[in-house]
Amino acid sequence: MDLPVIDLSPCLSGKWDPHLCAEVSRTLRETGALLVQDPRCTVQDNDRFIDMMERYFSQPHHFKLLHERPHLHYQVGVTPERVEVPRSLVDEEMQEKLKAMPKEHQPHTPVGPDLKWRYFWRIGPRPSITRFQELNAEPVIPEGFSEWKETMDSWGYKMIAAIEVVAEMAAIGFGLPKDAFTSLMKLGPHLLAPTGSDLEKYGQEGTVFAGYHYDLNFLTIHGRSRFPGLNIWLRNGQKVEVKVPIGCLLIQTGKQIEWLTGGDCIAGMHEVVATKRTVDAITLAQEQNRSLWRVSSTLFAHIASDAVLKPLGHFAELPLASKYPPMCAGEYVEQELAVINLKGNN
Repeated sequence: MDLPVIDLSPCLSGKWDPHLCAEVSRTLRETGALLVQDPRCTVQDNDRFIDMMERYFSQPHHFKLLHERPHLHYQVGVTPERVEVPRSLVDEEMQEKLKAMPKEHQPHTPVGPDLKWRYFWRIGPRPSITRFQELNAEPVIPEGFSEWKETMDSWGYKMIAAIEVVAEMAAIGFGLPKDAFTSLMKLGPHLLAPTGSDLEKYGQEGTVFAGYHYDLNFLTIHGRSRFPGLNIWLRNGQKVEVKVPIGCLLIQTGKQIEWLTGGDCIAGMHEVVATKRTVDAITLAQEQNRSLWRVSSTLFAHIASDAVLKPLGHFAELPLASKYPPMCAGEYVEQELAVINLKGNN
């Protein structure tokens, strides 16, 4: 199944087509994912970002460890491989659901923590007063990467801008005020969060880089990776291997949008594994003498830490709304991080 591609250009020129907005909200509700084209986010931008991250992840292990901050929940700097625990490994209720799935739609079973590295770089201004200081920590800049801050900020701000348009389109499509979501995103702890998976070391078909999980944030956006491997699950339980066309961005729903819509739009489940297509891409990269690090140019857009998560507008009337009691977004994030082992040692 091919996801629809939504061109954001009309909205950027002030033309907000209600039918297109309805298509955005419907697609997010039914699939938990959406492909968009934003003329402000170019292929060259994505390439420049991935080039730099390939160079970083290929640095020696001891160099990268200089940039980890476990005492800050790993929410800035690098998270080494084998630290982040996939939700499906620790959530017994989720494990029971997985067993009940038809075999062809079941995710790969991870055997331990994720084999991916990750780098967290905060995008956007911090709140001057917040109860959640550690979620809004100072950035970590690796030595020897003079272009780091400019490259990270440039790509990060462009992807946040794309998410804001999609969030406004979705709000209109859901029958909410246009700024229902974006007003809550202001001063959020948005994170540019590229992952690095070493395909030279872990390139065998079936290897799990990121086990079956949902994202705890509002919306997640990815530029196109040079190596395929992302599987998503539609709301009906069908497993789909995602193909992102050149020049497109992939958006996925996180747990915070599920909260704000009272379960009408649920967080999309996904995994990253080495598939047959990944192995073919590895072979081609070897022939062309290119990097064998699979970099995802991922950004997590968040609701502001001190804002309250609760079903908005008419979503408060839904039967499942009581499952989503009012809670500070920062408190919710801390609860989730404790489960997936990113809480660190305070």
